Amino acid sequence: MSEQSAYTPPKVWTWNKANGGAFASTNRPIAGPTHDKELPIGKHPLQLYSLGTPNGVKVTVMLEELLAAGHGGAEYDAWLIKIDGEQFGSGFVDVNPNSKIPALVDRSGKEPIRVFESGAILVYLAEKFGAFLPTEQPARAETLSWLFWQMGATPFVGGGFGHFYAYAPEKIEYAIDRYAMETKRQLHVLDRQLAETEYVAGSEYTIADMAIWPWYGGMVKGWNYGAAEFLAVHEYKNVLRWADQLYARPAVKRGRMVNRVSGDPAGQLRERHDASDFETNTQDKVAAE
Repeated sequence: MSEQSAYTPPKVWTWNKANGGAFASTNRPIAGPTHDKELPIGKHPLQLYSLGTPNGVKVTVMLEELLAAGHGGAEYDAWLIKIDGEQFGSGFVDVNPNSKIPALVDRSGKEPIRVFESGAILVYLAEKFGAFLPTEQPARAETLSWLFWQMGATPFVGGGFGHFYAYAPEKIEYAIDRYAMETKRQLHVLDRQLAETEYVAGSEYTIADMAIWPWYGGMVKGWNYGAAEFLAVHEYKNVLRWADQLYARPAVKRGRMVNRVSGDPAGQLRERHDASDFETNTQDKVAAE
């Protein structure tokens, strides 16, 4: 019997700071700020505080799609919040008491409006601009159902499979097998749906696609956790078709660049304050200066 399988939980759990894996320096069992730091405010009505993870990409894709559709009021400043402790600054905690990216502040009205949780931000922006969320039933219900499918299902992919496959301090066969099985089940759910519909919720491109693509599209494209071969993603042909279809959209490509801090420097726009930044302020150009 292995040491892991022989573990017996204590009567009362205590925090072992050395046992947190890749994020041991920032994970903690309490909430609230660790230091005082105000958030910057740019020139646009919408202020986004985020990082180019799948959850962050959902919102930057939405904003870029809104701008591409002609919604000038969707102009935004995107500020980088690194998950190395910056998420515990007092200003960010004021916007999102859960200390997770992304978080949005809408300053277009008399009083600033904070919106946190990526799904809530997508719905807020869709309703604000009247775009990418059907207003008539049953299309609206279908879109919201798939949006909340993503919100409820993906923690098993990220916090489950991704953590134990890529980030945990040791490889635990049971945990990896458990969450690989669930990740593949979810990919199959999506593959079956996309065998019947062009987009996730039907014939229209919606916030459901924007929410699901960075996670499951990223998985089959080989971007997430380096696990494409392990999960045999080639089996999900409909998901692959859809992932490529969305990635062909210029707004999706731009959204994936915003607040990105890894990969090709030419694909990293760490802060976004103007549409021209995609041509002039990517990390390769910043480094060259």
